Amino acid sequence: MRVLLIKTSSMGDVIHTLPALTDALAALPNLQVDWVVEDSFADLAHRHPAVNTVIPCALRRWRKHPIKARRSGEWATFKSAVQATRYDAVIDAQGLLKSAFVTRLGKGPKFGLDKKSAREGLSSRVLDHPLPVRRGQHAIQRVRELLSLALDYPLPDTAPDYGLPREHVPTPLSEPAELVFCHGTTWATKHYPEAFWRELLELASSDGHRIHLPWGNDEEKARADRLAAGLKQVTVLPKMGLDALTDKLLSWDAFIAVDTGLAHLAAAAGLPGVALYGPTDPVLTGVQGMRASSLAADFPCAPCVQEKCTYRGELGEGVEPPCFSRLKPQQVWQQLLRVAV
Repeated sequence: MRVLLIKTSSMGDVIHTLPALTDALAALPNLQVDWVVEDSFADLAHRHPAVNTVIPCALRRWRKHPIKARRSGEWATFKSAVQATRYDAVIDAQGLLKSAFVTRLGKGPKFGLDKKSAREGLSSRVLDHPLPVRRGQHAIQRVRELLSLALDYPLPDTAPDYGLPREHVPTPLSEPAELVFCHGTTWATKHYPEAFWRELLELASSDGHRIHLPWGNDEEKARADRLAAGLKQVTVLPKMGLDALTDKLLSWDAFIAVDTGLAHLAAAAGLPGVALYGPTDPVLTGVQGMRASSLAADFPCAPCVQEKCTYRGELGEGVEPPCFSRLKPQQVWQQLLRVAV
């Protein structure tokens, strides 16, 4: 069976799709999936054993510079790749107008979220088979359900399996271990306070662990340098691509992260760990892994799902964002010790 899958971004969305592919491959052993995904996530998509070919795209860049994309030949090359094969199923697993634009190019019957299930209901108009998938479920479960309906196999009730091979067995934190603290994220409201990160680093260092700090831009690099200053057990990683960082995650022992794509990648790589949620809702997008745990701030307005904090109450003890005042470093560290035994 040949399937064209459209799920282009973001990193978390791509990772949330992997367990559905594991389900599908178990039910349909002859399955071959061609996956349309943003080029920065191509290596990650190609790691799954169900994926035959990755068709990289740059929809974000092309939408900003459509004339340049056409003149350069990039769009024509991409369109040709999408239309080179007739598929048994073309599945829009994103439910957005941008993914619908790509879905309509595919050759074969088109499946995806119906107008009540999709984030952007108009995306369903290009589908031959719009499918109902209940909102309010975790993103991973929604994609698993969608693929089971589209490809007609029973929906498993097993824990998510991301299909990423892991040979290293994580070291329990009763022994010196290699940890990664993922401190970078997009929204200002999702940032764990820097002073709290520093306290976590001191707690981990005092127990003999080595901690690695990844970064993706100059601002994150500067923060990592500040956090690591004077701590011999803490290493600021060199700049590295997602493929190299994935290899590292598959060899480390535990993680702490804010709500970011790297938190989901760490959980998918099989690391025990804790992800911290203030303004966002772990019920919908919390980390899911064998020993990954989500900690949500117990705060009056959380989860607000807002990029800018509008809280004007007296709670928060001077912490920014104030919701994280309810997730103190000692609490986070004790949770990590519980899951990483």
